[in-house]
Amino acid sequence: MVSVPQEKLDKLVERWQSVQDELASAPPQETFVRLSKEFAELDPVVTVIRDLGAARDERAGLDDMIAEARSDDEMRALAEAEICEVDRRIEDLERRVRLALLPKDAADERSVIIEVRAGTGGNEAALFAGDLFRMYQRYADLHGWKTEVIGASESDLGGYREIVANITGRGVYARLKFESGVHRVQRIPVTESGGRIHTSAATVAVLPEAEDIDIEIRSEDLRIDTMRASGAGGQHVNTTDSAVRITHLPTGIAVTSSEKSQHQNRARAMQVLRTRLYDIERQRAADERAAERKDQVGTGDRSQRIRTYNFPQGRVTDHRIGLTLHKLDQILAGEALDELLDALTADHQAGQLAAMVDGAHDA
Repeated sequence: MVSVPQEKLDKLVERWQSVQDELASAPPQETFVRLSKEFAELDPVVTVIRDLGAARDERAGLDDMIAEARSDDEMRALAEAEICEVDRRIEDLERRVRLALLPKDAADERSVIIEVRAGTGGNEAALFAGDLFRMYQRYADLHGWKTEVIGASESDLGGYREIVANITGRGVYARLKFESGVHRVQRIPVTESGGRIHTSAATVAVLPEAEDIDIEIRSEDLRIDTMRASGAGGQHVNTTDSAVRITHLPTGIAVTSSEKSQHQNRARAMQVLRTRLYDIERQRAADERAAERKDQVGTGDRSQRIRTYNFPQGRVTDHRIGLTLHKLDQILAGEALDELLDALTADHQAGQLAAMVDGAHDA
């Protein structure tokens, strides 16, 4: 495995020390916030770099001990035994340093807009869309994140033809970004009298929440319509024209929010529109990078099937990494979803590390 050049590690430590010194000088608030964020990113990296340096120093000390103990077989044997353990530690620390230096997705720390839509399968697909949304909602609760529904279209049997929600918290996108794609379910529908297993699908889109500074939206590019909001089955129907639909004319993207307050609906619809436009820009930039980069973890194409939930066998299979877990109930409860997400993250990082090594060999 190719080692990270020592001069690069030294520069990171120097920058960490420089940022620490600047923070101690009581800079203006705006500078303090910027430096604090940079320090928070550098500090764990520098900790691993220093641990690696200490381990390498220990290894050099053991080499010296062996050289000096030529006539002392017992001392030499002790030192050689310690070298094996220290070498394993160095190998692990070098791997951790490489992971720490992998390119970071600038959106990882952001909150998300999550969109779950019923695919093929009629009412059963809508019920499954509801199951998936509740899985993410429970997962968010377990992590102390907040989930707020922006808009939903309920089906006759209690599922969702479509549901859009905002999940807010730190690092939400980093955990949920691999969930975008087609999720397939195999089970006996509640409407099936013959006991036959049906296959249905729902699509999930996880979009990093855009900030005002990310996307500029011109007012002349928008068409804003108001309409009467209505609830499922005729219940909770608003008698005023409070629902808002905002259409972005250049792209044709239309967003609807239908809560009670028209002002709140306008703000929420703009938030979703800004996030969708930001995602288009991110995808365009990712496509450009993909043409130049060997490392590709999936294509980012949301039409591809990524996971199957098989109820008769109680298993969930993620097709991107070939991982099957017989924990369907725990995954849908949000409790075991981390096992899938950790494996997907590790696979992504392995691909990035392989690209880093290939790049070092080609240089």
